[in-house]
Amino acid sequence: MIALNKVSAHEARQLMDVALAEAEKIGKQLVVSVCGPETELLAFLRMDGANQASATIAQNKAYTAAKDRKSTRMLGQYMKEKERQVGFWGDPRITGFGGGLPIVINGQVIGGIGISGLSEAEDERIAAVAIRAVFPQAEL
Repeated sequence: MIALNKVSAHEARQLMDVALAEAEKIGKQLVVSVCGPETELLAFLRMDGANQASATIAQNKAYTAAKDRKSTRMLGQYMKEKERQVGFWGDPRITGFGGGLPIVINGQVIGGIGISGLSEAEDERIAAVAIRAVFPQAEL
C-alpha cells in the first residue's frame, strides 16, 4: 500500500529487506538507508561485516536522492562535468557517490534509498531492484 505522499514505515522495511536479500544472494555485505521526501530517516541497517564508513555514506545517499530528486550518480556526474565541489551545495550531507535513488511515483518523489558498501554501480543496481520490488509502478 502506498502512503499518500511518502514512503510508509512498512514500505521502508520492505525496501530494506529486498536490498538485504539481494546482498545475501551475491554473498556481500552492505548498508541500506531509506528516507522520506523530507529527508527524514525511516529505515537503516548495516549488515554484519559491512564497512562502518558505508553507514554514513548510505544515509547521505538516501538523503541526497530525496532532497535533490535525482540519482546520486547523476549528481556526481554533474559535479565532475561542471567542475563543482560538493561544498557548492552548502549542505555537507550532499554526495555524488552512485547508489542513491529517489523513489518517484506519478512524478512525485516519495522518498529516497541509499545503498553503500559495494561498487557504485552495484549499489545503484541493488537500490533499483529494491524500488522495483516494492513499487513496480515507480519511475526509474
